Amino acid sequence: MRRLLGMVSVVLGLGLAAVPSAGATVDPLTRASGSSPFAPGCNVSTLGTVYPNSEVEPYVASNPVDTNDLVGVWQQDRWSSAAAQGQLTAVSSDRGSTWTLPAPPPFSHCQGGNATNGGDYDRTSDPWVTFGPTGDSYQSSLAVSNDQVTSAILVSKSSDHGQTWGPIATLRRDDDPHFLNDKESITADSLAPNRAYAVWDRLFALDPTNPNSDFFGPIWFARTTNGGATWRRAHKIFDPGLDNQTIGNQIVELPDGELLDVFDLIIQGNLNVALIRSPDQGRTWSQPTIVDQEASIGVVDPMDAAPVRTGDIIPEVAVDPRPGTNNVYLVWQDARFSAGHADQVVFTSSSDGGRTWTPVTRISQDGILQAFTPMITVAGNGDIAVTYYDFSFDTPASPTLDTDYWVTRSTDGGATFQPRERITPTSFDMRTAPVARGFFVGDYEGLAPSAQFSPFFAAANSGDLSNPTDVFSTLVHAPFPTAAATVRRPRAHRAKFARRSPGHIAASRRPVRVR
Repeated sequence: MRRLLGMVSVVLGLGLAAVPSAGATVDPLTRASGSSPFAPGCNVSTLGTVYPNSEVEPYVASNPVDTNDLVGVWQQDRWSSAAAQGQLTAVSSDRGSTWTLPAPPPFSHCQGGNATNGGDYDRTSDPWVTFGPTGDSYQSSLAVSNDQVTSAILVSKSSDHGQTWGPIATLRRDDDPHFLNDKESITADSLAPNRAYAVWDRLFALDPTNPNSDFFGPIWFARTTNGGATWRRAHKIFDPGLDNQTIGNQIVELPDGELLDVFDLIIQGNLNVALIRSPDQGRTWSQPTIVDQEASIGVVDPMDAAPVRTGDIIPEVAVDPRPGTNNVYLVWQDARFSAGHADQVVFTSSSDGGRTWTPVTRISQDGILQAFTPMITVAGNGDIAVTYYDFSFDTPASPTLDTDYWVTRSTDGGATFQPRERITPTSFDMRTAPVARGFFVGDYEGLAPSAQFSPFFAAANSGDLSNPTDVFSTLVHAPFPTAAATVRRPRAHRAKFARRSPGHIAASRRPVRVR
C-alpha cells in the first residue's frame, strides 16, 4: 500500500483573508493523507458509528540525522465510541513537501493484523512516533477490541526512515474488563541509539460494570536497551492511589540524559500538571511534583454549546536540545485568564530541568476567545514554536463552526512570544469533523523541529461528510535569530510536591479515558 501525494495547496472553508505574518513565512498546505485504504466491512461493530475517510490525531517526528526526513502517523477511520479502524503512516524526505504512504505495521484487523503477527485487535488509537539519534524510528499504538475489554500497547520499529516496519512488540496486553491501558507515548533516547521508552496509564476499576466504581490509574513503563529487539517487562512506576489517576504521560530527555515524565495528575477529580524524573534511564523514578493546576473547562460551539473534544487534559512538553542548557517548556489549556469563561493556551518554563517554574502566562489571544489543543517543540537553536486551534473568525449567527490553526514563536526562551501566524489559509468548519464525545480532530496534533518548524495537523473538509477530515503539513520558516546558549529566567516558583494541595478544579470521580 503506497501512494505518492504531491504538493497540494489547500483551500479550507470560507474565503477569509490571512492574518499578516510576524515575519516568518507559512508555506501552502500539503495534504499528507488520502482516501481510506481499508475495505468496507473490515471491522463491523454495533458499538458506535465509524467515519470512513476520516483522519484524526496526527503526530510527527523528524530525523535528527537529516531533518528533511519526517514520519507522521494518525488514526484512520475514527469511531464515535472509541479509537479508529487502524493507524496509518506517512513519510517525507523533503520536510513535508511530498508524502508517501508505506505499508504500516498491522496493528489492527483492517490493516491485516491477526493473532500470528501481533495485530489481533479491532481498533487502534493514540498514534505516536519518535526518532533515535542514528535515524531509527519507533511508532506505538493503543490497540483495543470493539468492546474495549481487551487493550494492548504495541510498538514497531523502522530502520529505513519509516519506509518499512518490523515485527510488532506487545508491551502490555490485558483481556480482563477490570483493566484498560490508555494514552501511551514513546520516546527514543537521544544519547543512546539502542534505548527507547514507552509510558502510559493503566486504569483498574474495582467494578467495571459501574461507571462510578472506585478505581486506580497508575503510570506504567517499559524500555528497550537493544534497539527494540526485546523490551524489558512493563511495570508500574507511580501509583497516585485510590480514585486518583494519571493521563497524558510523555517522556522527554534533558541534554544531560535525565528523563522527565510529564502528565496530568488527577487527584479526587482535581487536574494538575505534574512530572516525575529518572536520573538513570528509567531504572528508578522520583515521587511526583506538581507544576501547577490545570484549570480547563472544555470547549464548545458558541452558537449552541455543542461540545468540541480537545486536548483539554493533555499537557504538552518540550526540551531545549542544546548541550549545556536545562530548559523545559510546558503548554496546556486553561481558563484562568478568562475568569473561567473560556479555555486558552498557557505557557510556563523552567531553566533548571523542571525543579522551578515561571508563573503561568497566556500566549493565545486575549479576551474570552476559546483556544485549544496546543502543541510545543524546540528547534536546534533554542527557538520555541507553539501551535493551536481557535475560533477567531467564527460569528455567533453562523451555522458553521469556523476554526483556524495558528503558530506563535519565541526566540528568547519563552520570555516573549511573537504575534501569532495563521497556518490555515481559510477557516474550516469543525462541525464536519467526526463526533467522538464532541467534534473531534485529535487530543493532540503534530509539530516537528525539522530545519525550521513542521506543523502536522488535522482539519475538516468543510461540509464534505464523505471525507470529513484530512491530515495536512506545512513549513514555518524565517531567518530565525540565533538564541544565546543560556536563557534568561524570569522569576520562578518552586514546584510543589504532590502531598500538598493539588488545586481546586471540581470534577467527577469517574476515571478519565481518552482513546
